[in-house]
Amino acid sequence: MNDEQRPATRSVHAGHAPDPATGARAPPIYQTTSYVFDSAADAAGRYALEDDADIYSRISNPTTRILERRLASLHGATDAVATASGMAALDAATFVLARPGDNVVTASSIYGGTATYFRHAAACREIEPRFVDTLAYAEYEAAIDENTAFVHLETIGNPALVTPDIERIAEIAHDYGAPLFVDNTFASPVLCRPLDHGADLVWESTTKWIHGSGTTVGGIVLDGGTVDWDTDRFPELAGENRAYHDTDFVRDFPDAPFAAAVRFRSLRTLGACQSPFDAWVTLQGLETLPIRMERHCENAAIIASYLDDHPDVAWVRYPGLESHETHEQAQRYLEGGYGGMISCGLEGGYEAGSRCCESVEVWSFLANVGDAKSLIIHPASTTHGQLTPAQQEQSGVTRDLIRLSVGIEDPADLLADLDHAIAAAH
Repeated sequence: MNDEQRPATRSVHAGHAPDPATGARAPPIYQTTSYVFDSAADAAGRYALEDDADIYSRISNPTTRILERRLASLHGATDAVATASGMAALDAATFVLARPGDNVVTASSIYGGTATYFRHAAACREIEPRFVDTLAYAEYEAAIDENTAFVHLETIGNPALVTPDIERIAEIAHDYGAPLFVDNTFASPVLCRPLDHGADLVWESTTKWIHGSGTTVGGIVLDGGTVDWDTDRFPELAGENRAYHDTDFVRDFPDAPFAAAVRFRSLRTLGACQSPFDAWVTLQGLETLPIRMERHCENAAIIASYLDDHPDVAWVRYPGLESHETHEQAQRYLEGGYGGMISCGLEGGYEAGSRCCESVEVWSFLANVGDAKSLIIHPASTTHGQLTPAQQEQSGVTRDLIRLSVGIEDPADLLADLDHAIAAAH
């Protein structure tokens, strides 16, 4: 694949060529659990990781590898590993990066499920989460120490929609030898490639814009190939691996040791792989990602402007509005648009927000984002409902906040339905 080709071309072609045996142009579904060995020596070599041929689809699969290579190309990564969900991607990375006694420094303006994962699942493994104000850069520096496994943030925070200064945080993390791990779900590689801005590792929920139709759950972990892992700080990557005799991922996989460790340690052990069928379906959505993102951004800009002038809307957050606190940083880090997400609050507060969600017809009241269909939800009672009021406030979730995921429908129909729902709420 030509590295100079544009995203719209890569999203269709990267990672795959026509089948030389049959001439089939579309990627096939290799719906198999396992693969025949040519000989005993071949089998032994595969299990010793001396050969990259497939062994078992929990670890790798030809269809899934097409998705991984295509997304790696779009992100500018050295390799990628597909997982069963976005949360599985986060867990797979944490599994190889952090050990008991370590800590993770994370921005506070993040998805409620991610915050809950750090506070409970990671904490159960004796990994300490340290939440900092997303835009308070001195707090990152104060929180990082020699036991920080990684620093974490979202390109566009969910649901506060703040865009932190990625390069500045990367410099802070790197001064302490910690990798920067970025959730790029809300931007997708079409709007932002965090690896170009100092991030070392990226994860995304492919369930969202990458797939785009709300039918298939999945995730991806991407290796930027920039970290010197050859230190006792990351024993799963450097030195003889405890699960693989005579294997050192830094030595044996020099281009993408992190991705190799995620594949052969996390997927093999935890089993949170993406199925061949799900990968194939996600590839269908990925082909239209650049076109869809353009429409998502256009529609969101129209609706944000409408809400900003609405008498019954108390406030609006959208990175494309000049009034947004991180508008200038969004201009710097997002290319081609400001995403498809909007947050707002109605004059009637919590009750009006709930009634608005119940009153839509074209919009769907459900817990997802990044769908071709427009979606609406009240995070304080749903996606961030497991957080305490103080934790919700820290995440940027107010009691009245409504989160809008703007789809690709005709914007006139979306505006008419939203106007009806707001009137019903009041």
